Amino acid sequence: MKIAIVEDDINMRKSLELAMSDYKEFEVITYKNAIDALKKLDDSFDLVITDINMPKMDGIEFIKELNGRFEIIIMTGNATLTRAIESIHLGVKDFLLKPFEIDDLVSAIKREDKIQKVQKKIQKSKVNRVNGFLGKSEALTKVLRIADKAANTDASILLLGQSGVGKELFASYIHTHSSRAKKPFIALNMAAIPDNLIESELFGFEKGAFTDASKTKLGQFELANGGTLFLDEIAEMPYGVQAKLLRVLQENEVRRLGSSKSVKIDIRVISATNANLSDKIKNGEFREDLYYRLNTIPLFIPPLCERKDEILEIAEATCKSNCAKYGFKSKTFSTEAKSELLEYNWPGNIRELISVVERSVILSETEEIQKDELFLDVRK
Repeated sequence: MKIAIVEDDINMRKSLELAMSDYKEFEVITYKNAIDALKKLDDSFDLVITDINMPKMDGIEFIKELNGRFEIIIMTGNATLTRAIESIHLGVKDFLLKPFEIDDLVSAIKREDKIQKVQKKIQKSKVNRVNGFLGKSEALTKVLRIADKAANTDASILLLGQSGVGKELFASYIHTHSSRAKKPFIALNMAAIPDNLIESELFGFEKGAFTDASKTKLGQFELANGGTLFLDEIAEMPYGVQAKLLRVLQENEVRRLGSSKSVKIDIRVISATNANLSDKIKNGEFREDLYYRLNTIPLFIPPLCERKDEILEIAEATCKSNCAKYGFKSKTFSTEAKSELLEYNWPGNIRELISVVERSVILSETEEIQKDELFLDVRK
């Protein structure tokens, strides 16, 4: 297991290096600050252990920059409840208070290692998974054929379809089948970001650009440089920000808030929406020029009700992965349950199907999931 330890205190750093050298199953590399670590961290690392209070860039900001790429353990000597809650929201699962025993740290590392092994087991348990997709419906085959052609270009792609059809999965598929596959893939949901934060999130900002800008922050465009930036729910982007996005796409450069200089970027943008952008344009809510810039290759993803051949394969693979996740014996669906899955219309698409199957795995009384344990009758 390859571990990065980020700690500004030289004595603490050296102590951890020495103590961890006794554990041959761990390969430990230390960094004196978060900025140095960001330059060196790559996909070969399994875990990052970081202090919170550090100069140049603190641990919370560091975790935000990592953007979910690694499992994280935080260690700190003066934690606050606010900081703990903030780190939990960022996906941190372990929080060690200094001073701590090395055994406590090793236990936390082994917990993370166990979680990763379970996740890998879940991935291996998914059957008939080809290129990230389950099933062989004609509708899916047609979409993937277009996606394969699009992946070989740098053209902007607009993914269209109902909520829950798997637009981010298609975006990821296109990225991994493109020449940019070894570079970052960053997904950003416009609907999940407050309007007043979208500009700083996309374009970044310089220290002092506004009251709370205590340090320079790279935006998602710079973080995705060389790779792919996926902008989900693009119709939710504020009208005023759309003009700035258009300029970035036209000029291939981005300017951080508060800066007078532009930074050259090389990225591929994939956007997605479940809204009718033509109506948004007529209503003055979406820029027509931006629409044409994003819509070089439109890709419509059919709803699950038009991809019936995929339903049972997705359901069975999800059932198997959840049994592994929760430590249950293998479960299957009864004949009546399978019929119910096929007859249901799935207005929430794949996202709803995955949710229904996970619940049925948890609540079913036997190793054969019955029709009434799907609880689909309450949804009809």
